[in-house]
Amino acid sequence: MKAKPTDKKRIFFLDELRGIAVFCMIFYHAFYMLGTMFGYEWAKKLFVFFAPAQPFFAGLFILICGVSCSLSKSNLKRGAKLIGAAAVVTFFTAFIMPLFGFIECEIYFGILHLLSVCILISTLLEKPFGRIPPFAGLLVCAVLYPFTSGISSGMLSYGDLLLLKIPEVLYESDWLVPIGISSPSFFSADYFPLLPWMFIFFAGVFAGRYFRTTGFPEWAYPQRIRLFGFLGRNALIIYIAHMPLIYVVAELVRLVSKLLAA
Repeated sequence: MKAKPTDKKRIFFLDELRGIAVFCMIFYHAFYMLGTMFGYEWAKKLFVFFAPAQPFFAGLFILICGVSCSLSKSNLKRGAKLIGAAAVVTFFTAFIMPLFGFIECEIYFGILHLLSVCILISTLLEKPFGRIPPFAGLLVCAVLYPFTSGISSGMLSYGDLLLLKIPEVLYESDWLVPIGISSPSFFSADYFPLLPWMFIFFAGVFAGRYFRTTGFPEWAYPQRIRLFGFLGRNALIIYIAHMPLIYVVAELVRLVSKLLAA
């Protein structure tokens, strides 16, 4: 059974899915920080161990953001807000943190940059996108995501089937970093270029359009896990604040350990 398309109740299932992705992100970044900044070997091992799962919970977060975008009426405002937040993250990680000796933490085109650009693109192309049937849009995204996933390695292809090799000269500079083309020296601690990730976002947009018309199933509305719902509803604030908080807590733990060992 599905709710009416005009139903304005909050869809807690989306909050909780987003919250699960945020929960995974917090621990993943904690392992990275504890291993990189504090030198804990156990954290380095856990970071490497969970690295294969990172595209899945990041993809879930991006997908849900696309769904939410299709349900929102203030996307221009949301996109501008995210661009501002992304700029703050870049400034802090690339210019402030190195002053205190923290390296390999700079973020030049992370998930906030990706989402802000995708939201603005979907807003500008709302009418053309609206003419595409949702299932057709989902199919196009499903085809283009794997096709563009190898852009960082210089090719557009399906697995071992090489379809298009990108000119190597484009990889000599970093001016195409937003779309996934960069020089070998480029580094960003959090890097989500438009290709291929924007197709995950747009898949969410088309899925959201479908449910906006037909309505979500009734089971998507009840709140089940409050922690995940809270994390999902406050994802932006948590994304910006979680790394400094992790650092502060880790530093306090280290200081207390030293005092107890003295």
